[in-house]
Amino acid sequence: MNFIEELTWRGMIHDMKPGTEEQLQKEMTSAYIGIDPTADSLHIGHLVSVMMLKHFQIAGHKPLALVGGATGMIGDPSGKSLERNLLDEKTLRHNQECLKKQLAKFLDFESDAPNAAELVNNYDWMKDFSFLDFIRDIGKHITVNYMMAKDSVKSRLGEDAKMGMSFTEFSYQLVQGTDFLHLYKEKNCKLQMGGSDQWGNITTGTELIRRKESGDAFALTCPLITKADGGKFGKTESGNIWLDPKLTTPYKFYQFWLNVSDADAEKYIKIFTLLSKQEIDELVKEQEAAPHLRPLQKRLAKEVTCMVHDEQEYEKAVEASQILFGKATTESLAKLDKETFLAVFEGVPTFEIDRAKLDAGVPIIELLAAETAVFPSKGEVRRTIKGNGLSLNKAKLTDQDYSVSTSDLISEAYVLVQKGKKNYYIIEAV
Repeated sequence: MNFIEELTWRGMIHDMKPGTEEQLQKEMTSAYIGIDPTADSLHIGHLVSVMMLKHFQIAGHKPLALVGGATGMIGDPSGKSLERNLLDEKTLRHNQECLKKQLAKFLDFESDAPNAAELVNNYDWMKDFSFLDFIRDIGKHITVNYMMAKDSVKSRLGEDAKMGMSFTEFSYQLVQGTDFLHLYKEKNCKLQMGGSDQWGNITTGTELIRRKESGDAFALTCPLITKADGGKFGKTESGNIWLDPKLTTPYKFYQFWLNVSDADAEKYIKIFTLLSKQEIDELVKEQEAAPHLRPLQKRLAKEVTCMVHDEQEYEKAVEASQILFGKATTESLAKLDKETFLAVFEGVPTFEIDRAKLDAGVPIIELLAAETAVFPSKGEVRRTIKGNGLSLNKAKLTDQDYSVSTSDLISEAYVLVQKGKKNYYIIEAV
């Protein structure tokens, strides 16, 4: 596989330093991307860089994932307005281990192949680097004029800039350049990759290697991923879409990809899956012929959910997705764990009842019209049951004398009431 050709048709190349493709054709090459370790999980904004490393390894080259333990402490001026918080080393190491477990789903760290992936942390070589050493060994090689010319700096210091820039942030490109220099010398790493907002920082590294080591180093960036409507990719009303199932349930993760627009689905399926050009072209034709069936979104959601979680979680997410559309059974509802149940019925009106009352059993009419306000009156409950319009946990209820007890609870906490086809209510035992 030709790495550059592969990334080109996938729309994953924004800038590339001359000579990069020739270097990759010449020999197995090591390349790195940097990952901010300020959380113990990756989110889908990281996936573009991770997929670049995955394609890189498939093409026979060696990927390095750099956890920015040192740089994560000071903040990067590229498009950001606030500096980051200082992390203690214990938190840093915990985050690093969590990130490696997630990265291992994409990259081969364990085999004895010459291009097995490695995880490195710049805190390991920066923590004992004194300020005097830094300004002597690094600072003197890069001029202030060179640093000021970077777009990421100019945007913060121009006439329209409101906040200015601290010396800490100004020096960030030198710290990142030091990483590239270190990996060039210690790991023979000749390429750094990242988002297009990193171009200035990456090329500072290539310049530092040229001036200090008289060496050739290369740079490659991918476009920043946006939504077709101009919104920020990966952000929802409730925040980031995380890879950790405790932070974003597999159901919600699946739903994010399933609900992207047609234009975004066509773009994302090239970036976030390993499907071939032929497979994607066929899916695009299917989408054009029957857009209401959403084949692109369904395949995208399947591929990414299986890659990040697994096939079993994907199947559970599909089953959970069907619950709202009337295709579910009491049995499929009973399989849902608490987090997925709440995610599926997010925003549904919820009422509480004392669990002790359910121990003894509560008549359905009392439960819906007296203990809770699901119905305005007992008469309306009776009429709805008589008209076959009431379901309890996805089963039609025809017995007006039915008594609801703890045995009816889903995930030992909830009763799902459905009035007609679309009106859902949750009763929670507390």
